[in-house]
Amino acid sequence: MSGYCAIAPGHPVHGPYHDTEYGFPQREEAVLFERLLLEINQAGLSWETILKKREGLRAAYGGFEVDTVAGYGQADIARLMGDAGIIRNRLKVLAAIHNAQVIQTLRASHGGFAGWLDAHHPLEKADWVKLFKQTFRFTGGQITGEFLMSLGYLPGAHHQGCPAFALVARRQPAWMQAR
Repeated sequence: MSGYCAIAPGHPVHGPYHDTEYGFPQREEAVLFERLLLEINQAGLSWETILKKREGLRAAYGGFEVDTVAGYGQADIARLMGDAGIIRNRLKVLAAIHNAQVIQTLRASHGGFAGWLDAHHPLEKADWVKLFKQTFRFTGGQITGEFLMSLGYLPGAHHQGCPAFALVARRQPAWMQAR
């Protein structure tokens, strides 16, 4: 289970995310997209770095609005690559744009990103990883696992003795629901 519960509570950067977001179910498209982009941008970096850059990422990626990011072109890519407030990695920037375009297609096929996730739940982590690799860019095992755990599709965000576990459990995350 999560070692995050041992370090995050009371921490000025990790604490608020751990206590109010991590593992909590979400349905809103912009929130799901944000979480995916945060996880993608975290690859190779610390989670604290990403949380500190979160507002810069929000500003750079149009408030995580899928349609805005899906429409980004070369000028936007150049702007993002010059923005010191974000992670300036071309592969991550291109993945954000591509993944926004994929999410747009999920609206027609599944009613949206949340509907797509629900349609495939429950899967084992390995099956989720395979599905994400087939569907999105820059989504390996760690990124996919953390994304799904952060949204309650996979267990493990909090240990049972953590106060946040009880708060998450009241929201009945997907991993707690029988299918």
